[in-house]
Amino acid sequence: MSGSEQPSREELLALIESQARVIVELTGRIAAQDARIAELERQLGRNSRNSSQPPSADGPAVSPSRAARRGSARRPGKQPGAGGSALFQMSDPDEIVDHLPDACGGCGSDLTGARPAGVVRRQVHDIPTITPVVVEHRLHKRRCGCGTTTTAAAPAGVGAPAVYGPNLRALAVYLLVFQHIPVARAAMLIADVTGARPSTGWISSVLTAVAGLLGDVEKLIKSLIVTAHVIHVDETSSNINGARWWLHVASTPTLTAYHLHPSRGRAAVTEFDVLPGFGGTVVHDALSVYDAYPGARHALCGAHLSRELVAAAEADPDQDWPEQAIRALHGLNAAAHHARDQQLSVIPPEIADPLLDSWRHALLVGLAEHRRAPGRRQSKTRNLLERLRDRDDQALLFARDLSVPFTNNQAERDVRPTKTQMKISGCHRSETTARAWLRVRGYISTVGKHGDNVLDALREAITGNPWKPPLAC
Repeated sequence: MSGSEQPSREELLALIESQARVIVELTGRIAAQDARIAELERQLGRNSRNSSQPPSADGPAVSPSRAARRGSARRPGKQPGAGGSALFQMSDPDEIVDHLPDACGGCGSDLTGARPAGVVRRQVHDIPTITPVVVEHRLHKRRCGCGTTTTAAAPAGVGAPAVYGPNLRALAVYLLVFQHIPVARAAMLIADVTGARPSTGWISSVLTAVAGLLGDVEKLIKSLIVTAHVIHVDETSSNINGARWWLHVASTPTLTAYHLHPSRGRAAVTEFDVLPGFGGTVVHDALSVYDAYPGARHALCGAHLSRELVAAAEADPDQDWPEQAIRALHGLNAAAHHARDQQLSVIPPEIADPLLDSWRHALLVGLAEHRRAPGRRQSKTRNLLERLRDRDDQALLFARDLSVPFTNNQAERDVRPTKTQMKISGCHRSETTARAWLRVRGYISTVGKHGDNVLDALREAITGNPWKPPLAC
């Protein structure tokens, strides 16, 4: 077609159709890129306020709570009225050392035989120097008239010519499991503090041996959890000799049980054998595997929901419904706390009903703002809104039953030591060692929840009389 010729109608229509296809293609590509950019920005903006990411991963940026504190009159450190501890003098010291002045501080005269004028008391609280105490057990032999020679039986724990006693064994396990000290450093610490020089192999063997003594206590703890009214469950990844495993926890304010499994899913939860027979209320983070146990009443963690709502607000800052939902959710939590403090069985309707109406209105607005997209894959905000709409009874169970807590913090606190262990000591070398560590950890966690001494409880287990939780936990 020459420059002087005009395109025909058919050519123009074909050109328009071609451009329309290009526009549709580019529009779709731009939409996909916008969605990808939004997802990358969301991932980049993840922190402990809008996701399940721990605060330790937030980086060096000043947290909002710390920034707010700096702008207030509150000073860093211990706040007025907060609990604490202090060192006081004792009325009956173990030892008294008298110090007499030799000469007068004024004229320098000799004060021998001078009249007493009072005393100033100063006390030093210290521990004695620790040294191993070696106790020799002599197993005497006696020959009977029948010709048989009988040797006296050795006490429990005295099974070799030279062994370490229950105090050192309890200390080794305490350092490994409760204080998260690596095996080699635990051996060095024991040598420096006590003078005993155990090998790293011995320390590792003691952990396995003590775990073997706690099998019945672990079963008892799990049985008590199954019969509890409200329990908390959670899971986290673990590392065993470079392979990914999953650690599951079930707990109450007085009980802790762990389970290790290669799977995160139903096979692991079923093998754990807590939820399959549980008929009370289970608080969790909405992981789908927990829904497979309808015999329990389910409650969703309010802290997780709050973080997801914060993420929704940050993703769409021009929308008001997430802030409204957060205010209603936190308002219901505060009302539940106040009702419990007043020893009420429910939140008064005049307080609960306006908050519930505000909550539902926020969800309706959010659902209208975020329509379903074609296909199964939906945005995170849409998935959150549908979960809050369809599982309203579980999301707000804490406001309808005051025996149900707002968060799943109990399980998260109980699973945190395993992450601390991984950060300090790295992965477990074998499944056997990992299971031993977890069994002992569940034992001492339960001991600590009852306010008892962990080191004493380990010593009791080693000497054949392990601590056991009361049946009414």
